[in-house]
Amino acid sequence: MEEILATIAIALAATIFIVLSFSIYLTIRIFTGKSIRNKAYSPVHATVFDLLFHSQELYDYQTELARKKPTFSKGHSSRENLADLLGHGIFAVDGDKWRQQRKLASFEFSTRVLRDFSCSVFRTNACKLVGFVSEFALSGKSFDAQDMLMRYTLESIFKVGFGVELMYKPENRTDINDRIKAMLRK
Repeated sequence: MEEILATIAIALAATIFIVLSFSIYLTIRIFTGKSIRNKAYSPVHATVFDLLFHSQELYDYQTELARKKPTFSKGHSSRENLADLLGHGIFAVDGDKWRQQRKLASFEFSTRVLRDFSCSVFRTNACKLVGFVSEFALSGKSFDAQDMLMRYTLESIFKVGFGVELMYKPENRTDINDRIKAMLRK
């Protein structure tokens, strides 16, 4: 019995030693990684540990890094690689095209525009909800209020976030699932 316990203790100590050694090795590699000193890795200047080390003056430290390493353009190869996925929109272009699209997008995503649009969507769905509840109240039938509130909330969020109406119909519970599956197939 003592031999088994001794063997287990040795195996456990060896495992802890290996894990600890590997962790120390990784930490040293991260602290002295190529990205800190190599000019070819300009987008990466510091490690997470470096940021933790400067956590007390993080804002000043990041400002100083930004002064030393200005932002860089995406370049032709990045634009070509992203074109199939993102098209030629604001996320895939740089330079003058990016500035132009950023300026156009800023008008559409202002606080006032988003607030007005979301308020109209929520008002419209609140009216639908009132009609739904009124129908059940007049008919004397019972309904699942939590399910109904969740579905109308989901419909509102889809309209505001994605510009798509789910067109939930209380009598057809699978309607939303079918609409979501159809959207994902597009």
